[in-house]
Order: sequence, then structure tokens, then C-alpha cells
Amino acid sequence: MTAKQTLLAMRRILLAEDDESMRGFLERALLRAGYEVVSFNNGIEAFERLKEEPFSLLLTDIVMPQMDGIELARRASELDPELKIMFITGFAAVTLNNASEAPNDARVLSKPFHLKDLVDEVERLLDA
Repeated sequence: MTAKQTLLAMRRILLAEDDESMRGFLERALLRAGYEVVSFNNGIEAFERLKEEPFSLLLTDIVMPQMDGIELARRASELDPELKIMFITGFAAVTLNNASEAPNDARVLSKPFHLKDLVDEVERLLDA
């Protein structure tokens, strides 16, 4: 990867969210915050894209059909160990623990949340 590709990848977010309105809402907020966002409505298509090009962050819903967010994150971190991962979920009972297959340093943002909170969390995670 060239230095230019590395700089571009630092602001690139791969978004996987099966709810169309939520996906659009998140994508618009992140675009306004200056991020490049590529979004998909399922984990399978998101993973296929990740195999083709670099991203700095995977932002994924946990509960999705076909491939859930935890499986997507597990496969993505095997493919790119440097990829930052943030889960979004509307299920308060869903937690990530040591027994789950989710990457250890993944963050979780519970719905509902304010867009400012999302952008702040993304910035903190990418700056870490």
C-alpha cells in the first residue's frame, strides 16, 4: 500500500446495516463529518468489499440476516488485523464478552444514540 492509499484509508468506513433508513441516517452523518462511507445491507456483501480494498473502520449492526455482525467482524479482523471495529445494536441484551468470537478491542454503541455520539466514538476509535 502506498502512502497515499494509507492516508485515504484512514478516513474510510465500511458500514453494514440491514435497516435501510438507519443505514442512510448513519451514512449521511458520517459523510457530513468528513468520512468516506461505503455501505451494505448485509455482512456478506460488506465482507466481499473488504477483500477488495482497505478501510479504517468496520461499523456494523450485530443482528443481520445472512451473516451477523459478529461473524463479519471476526472474518474482517482475520483479513485485516489493523481494522478498527464498532458494533451498533438495538438489542440492549446483546453484549460482547470473552466467550464471543468478536474481536477483543471492538466497541459497542447501543441504539438509540445521537449522531454526535456516533461521530465522537468513531473519531476516538480511529485516533486510538
